[in-house]
Amino acid sequence: MSYNMFMHNWSTDEEYLKKFPHEYEKWRLLQLINYGLDGEKISLKRLRQLWPEIKEEILDPKILNFLKKIVLPK
Repeated sequence: MSYNMFMHNWSTDEEYLKKFPHEYEKWRLLQLINYGLDGEKISLKRLRQLWPEIKEEILDPKILNFLKKIVLPK
């Protein structure tokens, strides 16, 4: 069982950010990628759609390289 049932972000007003659905979705996806999925799944379709906007903000180079292989298959 996970200690934290919900991810908490103390520096972001999520309720305000939800007023801007596209920005919220990008922020949420980056939070999951950069700080852990905690059992949640990411939509490959949405990841591919948002890839050009988020790829520069992925913190871990290993995760970035892994996602590149998934998002940009040869």
